[in-house]
Amino acid sequence: MKLTVVLPVITDAFTEEVRREVAAWAAPGTEIDVRRIARGTASIESEYDEALAAPGILDAVREAERDGADAVFVSCFGDPGVHAAREIVDIPVVGGFEPAVLTSLALGERTGVITVLPNVLPMLHGLVRRYGLTERVGPIRVVDIPVLDLDPGERLLDGLAEQARAAVAAREADVVVLGCTGMLGVAAALQERLAKDGAYVPVVDPTGAAVMWLESQVRLGVRASRTTYMPPRAKDRVG
Repeated sequence: MKLTVVLPVITDAFTEEVRREVAAWAAPGTEIDVRRIARGTASIESEYDEALAAPGILDAVREAERDGADAVFVSCFGDPGVHAAREIVDIPVVGGFEPAVLTSLALGERTGVITVLPNVLPMLHGLVRRYGLTERVGPIRVVDIPVLDLDPGERLLDGLAEQARAAVAAREADVVVLGCTGMLGVAAALQERLAKDGAYVPVVDPTGAAVMWLESQVRLGVRASRTTYMPPRAKDRVG
């Protein structure tokens, strides 16, 4: 299987780190290609950023299919361009939100998402409504760290632990989902910290969930339904 990871950013700063992270989650034999977009923004933290990145994401997804990819992971928790991409290619495409949150719903009654900044909340609330999950996803919390400042150090882990503990104590969450694909390499450490508080609370990493979802879809021989994701009608367009 060939998996293409589209980084919806215009910087190479994350490329090798994401490649290592995806390789750690992927099954043996999965070939990994990581590419960034040519036009867009340095990070996605708002609807504006998402709108600017979407054309570049769609270009990269098309190119991935032409280059022989079996599936595409758009590495952003906001699922930017994902639904549009499903209309134009015949391979599975996911972002970070859908596989992570839907996986979490099989692990507990209520899911708590912890993301980066307050700016991101309207985007994520919109996704919760779109996927019909308002009764299963609790209040979305933030660590108040910009995407470009994320690293797997103690600052991020301390912030995640503080918000996760508060969500569990308030009965907002039985499962925790990391609400940014830039929160690399911290899921296991956060899960271990929460377990020390008493009851086991699973923590879902969006990159791991996305990679495994795509591998499963390829093995099952399925992709997005054409009765939902209909190919765009032919007409003049300027992209």
